[in-house]
Amino acid sequence: MEDTGTVLAFWLLTIVTIGSALGVAFVRNLIHAVVFLVVSFMGVAGLYITLSADFVAVAQILIYAGAISVLMVFAIVLTPQDERKNAEGFLRLPALALAMLVAATLIFVAVDNGWAIADRPGFEETASLIGESLLDKYVLPFEIASVLLLVAMLGAIVLVRPEGAEDDE
Repeated sequence: MEDTGTVLAFWLLTIVTIGSALGVAFVRNLIHAVVFLVVSFMGVAGLYITLSADFVAVAQILIYAGAISVLMVFAIVLTPQDERKNAEGFLRLPALALAMLVAATLIFVAVDNGWAIADRPGFEETASLIGESLLDKYVLPFEIASVLLLVAMLGAIVLVRPEGAEDDE
């Protein structure tokens, strides 16, 4: 991150990411909160790109900006209208204090650390190494995770299926 364009993009993406994360926390409409969350996820993916973590950026876009946000939209749409109220909670102030404490700690660590720059391989080398590891050394956990995701998806379908619905065969 030595050229001016990359540094400028980093700070611009940082502002967009933090702004949209604050939008998630303060907006009252749940659909708007999900839209802000998607923008925040995309901003984080852009930050990964500026830090030369291309594979993690692609995973961020596919998993979080794609799958998780769609899951949240489905959860909101399938929730009855009466239960969608984003009411004030009694834990709002303690949660805000905890968030400020975590933010202060992160800022202190970010400023106090001597961030060394390491030589990083490009996207082709990184993706190739991760792909070889997933299909060689970690093939069993990879397959178990895929089966668990399939079972979770089938469970979600069974949960939202109306009672008394007959199978169309």
